[in-house]
Amino acid sequence: MVLARIQEAIDEYIRWLESLTTHPYDYEWEVIQQFQRHWNPHSVDPVAMFDRCLQNSRTRRLWQEGRWQPKRLMLLFWQTDPLTTKTLFEDLFDETRDLEARIGRFLFGCDTLLAEYKQAHPTSVENNHYHDDYRMIALYLSCRYPERYGFYAFDTFVGALRALEARNVPQHHDLGRYFKVLRTLMNFLDKQPAIAAHFERLLHPQRCYVGRALQQAADFCRFVALSS
Repeated sequence: MVLARIQEAIDEYIRWLESLTTHPYDYEWEVIQQFQRHWNPHSVDPVAMFDRCLQNSRTRRLWQEGRWQPKRLMLLFWQTDPLTTKTLFEDLFDETRDLEARIGRFLFGCDTLLAEYKQAHPTSVENNHYHDDYRMIALYLSCRYPERYGFYAFDTFVGALRALEARNVPQHHDLGRYFKVLRTLMNFLDKQPAIAAHFERLLHPQRCYVGRALQQAADFCRFVALSS
C-alpha cells in the first residue's frame, strides 16, 4: 500500500464521517455489543444464548440474506450437537493457537456436523452451512475479540487494496492477511483523534460497542473500496 494514498483516503474518510448524523453501518457495532453481553458457551440453553448473541435492532443481513442463512444452521448445530459446537467455538476463540489452523478446523467441524445431521435426517434439504466465504468466521472472531479482528467481505478487501495501490492483491480468501492489513490501517487511524471523536458521536453508547475495535479499520476499507 502506498503511504500517500492511505493518508489521502484517511482525509476523505474524516470528511465523510463529519458529514454524518448517523453511521449507516452502526448495526455492526451493535451486534458486537450483543455478542459481548451474551456469549456464554457454558449456558444451560446454548441455543437461546447463541440466538441472543446475534441480534440487531436494524437488520439481519449480517447473518441472513436470501438463501444465505448461517445463523439458522449454527442454531441447528447448537441444538443437535451442543458439545461439539461448543468445542468448535472454544477452539476458534483460542488465541494461543494458529489462526489459519483454527479456521480450518472450524470449517471441517461445520462440514462434519452438517454431514451427521443429513445422515440422521435423510429427507432434510440442508446442504450448506454457509461458512465457506469466511464472512461469519470473521464476524465471530470480531465479536469475540473486537480489538483484534474486523468483519470481512472479499470484494471489499480486494477493492480497498487496489484503491490503496497495494501489490499482490489476493485472488482467493486470505483472512490472515486481511486482519494484518486492518491492524496496519488501524495504526494510521489511531493517529487521527478526529476519527475516534466522530465514532463517539455516531455510536449510541447503550446499544453499540464503543471500545477500541478493529471494525473501524474494516469500515475504512469499505469506504475506500466504495469510493474508488
